[in-house]
Amino acid sequence: MGLAHDADVLVIGGGIVGLSTAYAITRAAPGTRVTVLEKEPGPARHQTGRNSGVIHSGVYYRPGSLKARYAVRGAAEMVKFCAEYGIPHAVTGKLIVATDRAELPRLHALVQRGRENGIPVRELGASQIPQYEPEVRGLAAIHVGTTGVCDFVAVARQLAHGSGAEIRYGTRVVRVDRRPERGVAVLTAAGDIVRGRVLVNCAGLYCDEIARLTGDDPDVRIVPFRGEYYELARPELVRGLVYPVPDPAFPFLGVHLTRGIDGGVHVGPNAVPALAREGYGRATVRPAELASTLAWPGSWRIARRHWRYGAGELRRSLSKGAFTEAVRRLLPGVCEDDLVPTAAGVRAQAVLRDGTLVDDFLIREGPRTVHVLNAPSPAATASLPIGREVARRALSAL
Repeated sequence: MGLAHDADVLVIGGGIVGLSTAYAITRAAPGTRVTVLEKEPGPARHQTGRNSGVIHSGVYYRPGSLKARYAVRGAAEMVKFCAEYGIPHAVTGKLIVATDRAELPRLHALVQRGRENGIPVRELGASQIPQYEPEVRGLAAIHVGTTGVCDFVAVARQLAHGSGAEIRYGTRVVRVDRRPERGVAVLTAAGDIVRGRVLVNCAGLYCDEIARLTGDDPDVRIVPFRGEYYELARPELVRGLVYPVPDPAFPFLGVHLTRGIDGGVHVGPNAVPALAREGYGRATVRPAELASTLAWPGSWRIARRHWRYGAGELRRSLSKGAFTEAVRRLLPGVCEDDLVPTAAGVRAQAVLRDGTLVDDFLIREGPRTVHVLNAPSPAATASLPIGREVARRALSAL
């Protein structure tokens, strides 16, 4: 006689992707028992709750990629979800601004990419930029009307409430015992054992470690990058969202300006290596986690390949003047005193052994397991379709 299961599906991680997965499972297969295990005392305490709150349009992403498909679909669904449940949101549109002649070909490529992804994009000359953002200067820009902002923490809470799943906060997983014929048993830090038929790993900053606990070696490692933000003391300088032209060699969008749903304007982030997976402060160091990052060959290959880019990011991290200089390229009227430090975030960036920064969503399966191993921006935007895809894989494994 088999052991009784506490749930059909165990989801590790109570961020927006884990909660969206639970929500999608209970809608696709009513009666399926889902338990979410989250180590924090509430939902969305890490990547979900520590970002710019932007509903991304999908203009940046390679046509046909999961990012492109899910962002375009997810943006429309997120606006509808927020409207349905009274969650604060606004479709503000955004400007992507070229401030250097070398950026103009890349800006034009974004126009083409946006159109291939089915996104309406308006090209602007220098004299047209002030129609949207009177204080912003540039050589040319594009306006993307479908971009917006919302409260992703409130979205996560609604997904948790609406899923009907059992959600156990303050529950940290320390061991996983997987037996393909029986299912999965999880040991928590409190000494409890929770059994399920299938395990879904949405552990974000710790997803590679959870994968290894199950016996699956994903051959990627999470390398944490801290994104530091400032708040603009004069928010009236920015009406909506203003971005630089991104460097296609990196999955980071550069220092940008985001008017949030509270009316404040976030400035940032940069991207510097964090010395802990939850390394929100420069002084936060976890030696074992740092050693794990340094032991991964891909970390050194990133450093060798991209040291110039990294040096610039580190300079902006250590020097407020350098950070201000980056902002002034878009917003010349800003001075150092206009930038007030605010909470940082950490991005869980999957890195391959050869040093490749994984750019797309990465979902892998093992016996009775589904692992979400890379869910960077625009994961919050795309969380509803991502949740459905992960749910589909989990249900097929039951």
